[in-house]
Amino acid sequence: GVNTATILGAQGLCFAIASNTALFVATEILRHGQVRRSYLGIGGQTFAMPRRIVRALGRTTESGARIFSVETDGPAAKAGLRNGDLLLTLDGIEVTGVDHLHRLLNANTIGLKVPITILRNGKLVTTEATLAPRTR
Repeated sequence: GVNTATILGAQGLCFAIASNTALFVATEILRHGQVRRSYLGIGGQTFAMPRRIVRALGRTTESGARIFSVETDGPAAKAGLRNGDLLLTLDGIEVTGVDHLHRLLNANTIGLKVPITILRNGKLVTTEATLAPRTR
């Protein structure tokens, strides 16, 4: 890993970025001058689903990403996503939470039109969103 902070008074305790993350970031910067990621335009949090819902949906994971904000004119807004929706899949892959969603929104998905499945008011809804490049 790459050390990011050291606490000298605590027997040299260090915090580090994983080596695979550092390699990814360094490669992106060298190739493109920045880290490129796709963008959905939501604020979310990992949400643990009740087991009865997990079983009813036939999911292999017990969590998803609950949407608590949708940016105006972003890909999610254009796809019809709303506050309170539970994001279950992105491009056919079960979303297990916000951290997993971040990993799915990589440079390879920029500009792609991907299917999204959400749970809204107890009903499954499928829509499509065109993932935009992150500009900030």
